[in-house]
Amino acid sequence: MAETPASDVLVRFSKIQKSYDGETLIVKDLNLDIRKGEFLTLLGPSGSGKTTSLMMLAGFETPTAGEIKLAGRSLNNVPPHKRDIGMVFQNYALFPHMTVAENLAFPLSVRKIPKHDIGERVKKALAMVQLDKFAARYPGQLSGGQQQRVALARALVFEPQLVLMDEPLGALDKQLREHMQMEIKHLHQRLGVTVVYVTHDQGEALTMSDRVAVFHQGEIQQIDAPAVLYEHPKNAFVANFIGENNRLTGELVSHDGDRCVVRLPRGETVEALAVNVGGPGQPVSLSIRPERIFLNGHSEACRNRFSGRVQEFIYLGDHVRIRMEVCGKPDFFIKQPIAELDPTLAVGDVVPLGWQTEHVRALDAVEHAE
Repeated sequence: MAETPASDVLVRFSKIQKSYDGETLIVKDLNLDIRKGEFLTLLGPSGSGKTTSLMMLAGFETPTAGEIKLAGRSLNNVPPHKRDIGMVFQNYALFPHMTVAENLAFPLSVRKIPKHDIGERVKKALAMVQLDKFAARYPGQLSGGQQQRVALARALVFEPQLVLMDEPLGALDKQLREHMQMEIKHLHQRLGVTVVYVTHDQGEALTMSDRVAVFHQGEIQQIDAPAVLYEHPKNAFVANFIGENNRLTGELVSHDGDRCVVRLPRGETVEALAVNVGGPGQPVSLSIRPERIFLNGHSEACRNRFSGRVQEFIYLGDHVRIRMEVCGKPDFFIKQPIAELDPTLAVGDVVPLGWQTEHVRALDAVEHAE
């Protein structure tokens, strides 16, 4: 990872470890620089260490080893309310007996902001999330989306330099969730505040973030811009966790520069980009995105060309997923926009298909079958 200039770093995790029982490390040797003004998402499955890392930054958990710095000062002995950090949780954590305006005023009065400034700041924060007319209402009188907006305004009202969000949209339905993703993203762009966001939803992470850190078993597997993570995963875990992915397993035959040849179990060979491979004879997993596969005549120019049997069509409105049997693998998926689908294609058809060398990545063998 390229070193970020110190002046651009807002948060620095140095050699952070966390264990609850003194034996198992939930977070192992975490080194991470969070840049000023960026939207960084910590993404990973349950138990990968992403929420624990966020809670250590917030001050609700203490690192077992290592140091966290915010704007150059160590946070190790700073209590949560003195860290100048806004927090948004999934359950909103609003005070039910206080009006919306009182909920927003609370973090200001705790910070001893003068009374005449409080009203002005609350008004500004409510306008920011389009809730000006709701100041006198109680949380119980609001919808889930409105409550989430109040929680967001409350995290921003005291103008912190850093806002942490832990699965903040988890309780909302799909449409509202997608709408709120855009709202939070636009707020971030407008305010320039640094946001650290935790989710297990990869679509959300790709949509909202400047960078995404993929966690697995307490370690960051890769940290990159969303498009880089998706198109250029560095290992098999990231390839499988981000987006949909066809995985073929084989062994390395030869390796020349950035290209390699991999033999599949039934003897077919695939030419691939060598990203994370050992020596000849070593096991390899190949990763190919479903949208990068060409069918029928479109596959003629492809370096890797095979035939596949159509097993099933899965209709998704704007595109269709075609499940095929390819190279002995019964669940090989191809994604096609509806406009490009051949209407004569039917279940049971055997058709040519292919993909270019630059769209298949040779990665480490996956140890566990998923």
